[in-house]
Amino acid sequence: MTAPNKISAGKVVQFNYFITDENGKVVEQVDLPLNMVFMMHNRLYDSVEQMLVGCGEGDQVSADVPPDVGAWGESDPNLIFSDATENVPPQFRRVGEEVQFQNASGESKTFRVTSVTPELVTLDGNHPFAGQTMKFHVKVLAVRDATPEEMRYGIPSGAPGTDPTATMH
Repeated sequence: MTAPNKISAGKVVQFNYFITDENGKVVEQVDLPLNMVFMMHNRLYDSVEQMLVGCGEGDQVSADVPPDVGAWGESDPNLIFSDATENVPPQFRRVGEEVQFQNASGESKTFRVTSVTPELVTLDGNHPFAGQTMKFHVKVLAVRDATPEEMRYGIPSGAPGTDPTATMH
C-alpha cells in the first residue's frame, strides 16, 4: 500500500475553504472544489500555505491572515465619511447597501453603508475585512502530482484523481 499524497511544491491540490472574522463569524465560504498547483501562480497567503505543507486528503487546517499581509489591508480613515441622512437617497439609507462614487478622473469606488441614524449616514470605502485578522479554514479534498504541462504553466488542467486533460469551467 502506498502512502497518500502529501502537499508540497508541484502538487495539484483540490480544496474548499471558509473565512471567519475576529469574532468567529463566517464571512466567506466556498464549497465548490478549487484547484491549484501548490506554490505556483494564484498562491494562497503564506501562513495558509505553510499550514497546508504535508497535509493530505481530508486534512483541515486553519491559519490567521493579518490585515498587513492580507489583500484588504489596514482601514484608511480617509475612506470613511458621513453625510446628513436627508442628503442620502432613501434606497441607500440601509446598513449594507453599496453605493458607487466616481471622481473627476472617472475612477469608480464602491462604498458600503455602515451606519444609519436619523441624523447621519456613514459610508466606508475600505474592504469589508480592512483592519481585521481573518482566519482561513481550508479542507484538503485531494492531492496529486502535477503534470509537466501544469508545472510549466502553473495552472491545474483537471481535478486530482480525474482525467488530467479535463478542465473546470
